Amino acid sequence: MFLFPSRCSVSLHSSHLFSPSTRIKPIALKMYYSSSSSSSKEETHQQEKLTQVLKYHNQTKHSFNNYARGPHGLDWANQPNPFRRYISSPLLPLQHFPLDEQKNPPPPSSSAAATTSLSYSSLFISFPPPKPISLSSLSQFLYDSLSLSAWKTAGFSTWSLRVNPSSGNLHPTEAYIIAPSIDSLSDSPFVAHYAPKEHSLELRSEIPTGVLNLFPEGSFLVGFSSIFWREAWKYGERAFRYCNHDVGHAIGAVAIAAAQLGWDVKLLDGLGYEDLEKLMGLGCYPSLQIPSRPVKGKMPEIEFEHPDCVLVVFPRGRSNFSVDYKKLSSLITESFEKVEWKGKPNLLSKEHVCWDIIYRTAEAVKKPLVDGDRFTIDPFQISGLISGDVYKDFTARQVIRKRRSAVDMDGVHVMERYTFYQILLHCLPSGSQGGREKQGKQLALPFRVLPWDSEVHAALFVHRVKGLPKGMYFMVRNEDHLDDLKQATRSEFEWVKPEGCPDDLPFYLLTKGDCQQLAKRLSCHQDIASDGCFSLGMVARFERSMRDRNAWMYPRLFWETGILGQVLYLEAHAVGISATGIGCYFDDSLHEILGLKGSQFQSLYHFTVGCPVLDKRIMSLPAYPGPDVDA
Repeated sequence: MFLFPSRCSVSLHSSHLFSPSTRIKPIALKMYYSSSSSSSKEETHQQEKLTQVLKYHNQTKHSFNNYARGPHGLDWANQPNPFRRYISSPLLPLQHFPLDEQKNPPPPSSSAAATTSLSYSSLFISFPPPKPISLSSLSQFLYDSLSLSAWKTAGFSTWSLRVNPSSGNLHPTEAYIIAPSIDSLSDSPFVAHYAPKEHSLELRSEIPTGVLNLFPEGSFLVGFSSIFWREAWKYGERAFRYCNHDVGHAIGAVAIAAAQLGWDVKLLDGLGYEDLEKLMGLGCYPSLQIPSRPVKGKMPEIEFEHPDCVLVVFPRGRSNFSVDYKKLSSLITESFEKVEWKGKPNLLSKEHVCWDIIYRTAEAVKKPLVDGDRFTIDPFQISGLISGDVYKDFTARQVIRKRRSAVDMDGVHVMERYTFYQILLHCLPSGSQGGREKQGKQLALPFRVLPWDSEVHAALFVHRVKGLPKGMYFMVRNEDHLDDLKQATRSEFEWVKPEGCPDDLPFYLLTKGDCQQLAKRLSCHQDIASDGCFSLGMVARFERSMRDRNAWMYPRLFWETGILGQVLYLEAHAVGISATGIGCYFDDSLHEILGLKGSQFQSLYHFTVGCPVLDKRIMSLPAYPGPDVDA
């Protein structure tokens, strides 16, 4: 039997908390539809999609007595190739921008010299003047967002790391560039797949200019897709969650890299699934016939790419444009109808396992083109800065490219209180409002990329922060939810601001006490959750967000957690320590600790921040040129 640590002041009345016999009822959304016959068919269809999403979410929860379904062991012979390539498509090499500029000076006339010394903390205060889109600027943008960051080797194993993190380092996320003509790259507008191992673009097609004419000069699009098989090979049914975490991390990485170059980024979320598929040329994959249960065999069609989202990257200061999604969708259909796509996707594995519930859920969350969706760009809001000294004079590129996921924490390091508060200030969606407005609207970097108000909060377990009592805390990232959170959580919680907390940081003490063992148990008994300075669970407003929007909001909640996780990664490295995202945790056990019932709020991602323990058996090698192997 696992109990709440005795030194925590919350009095729990259930003697079976964390007992293997604990059963928590599956959550169910309460839907409120009108009985109008004209809309009943559509309402029924939407209800079926929501039912599928809830079935997936419930079925893929881990608990003390039952983990979500997955492989019993790793089939190393069929480990997916981490690099998608389009065989026979033209390869367009990009320029390299290593951190050691003395040994590897940037290309002549490049933008690297201007951005090499840009401090990390300055990104959250103002954008530099925008760079024109060119071979050089596009190269640096991809080098600092989605490229390889290093190779690691131990014994007979060699593997690559990337700037954008991924669950299990499996990298299900693929990226596409839809851009105007660029000197020394392409004489016409084009669609290209980014190949990170080569740091090159694979030209998929030359396209008409029509679509890009709707955006300011100097703009281009970035598309993301997911290969579910890559993640499911290791994690089984829970992989759909992790794929969407990774999409969020990639969105955050792109927004930060773009800011270095004076570019803003916004999600084109009004487009429908079919529009995204056409833009990225993903209609080339054969259809997957979803089986009625998990099956194993040769299924190359399972390696298809599911289009997730498209972002517009545009020069900072040119934000007075609007997007008519219906017109954009029509232009995409018209412009891409006769496009000829180059290259054939490579095979990633010889044999596969199809976890059917992943693909049924992916079908349920496909977003249609919705008439009335609006595109707006809100003014940039700076993030609070207690002291620039917190960041040890790191440049933005040093933080971005040297980010790593810690495997172990030392369990000793103590974080200064002002450092802790500084990290949290950069996690706020609305930035530094000076007490004038509530947190909620996404205005600060990198959260401003999202068009919806924040839905994600953080329940924190503070272990070692100097001057801050150990215990459970809560950061409210949308203050419109504060009353609901207080009512939904345990009545014993204090909800008081701790000493020294900045006025514009909605951060509250719930209860004091040593919660290290609790944090460890909640995160699938992993020491890393207790050995850091603090760990947290990201808690999203769940029922209302999907009831107000629809089933397609489900993956977007994970995207928001991924962006928040990306900030935590960068913040940790900027202050000289490390962090790790934790996808394995006991969902409903955290809910019970917080007192959450039903589906109003759900935990979607865990994280830990602390001082890493380096494994001296592992050798680091430069990202480029790297080994010839693929894994």
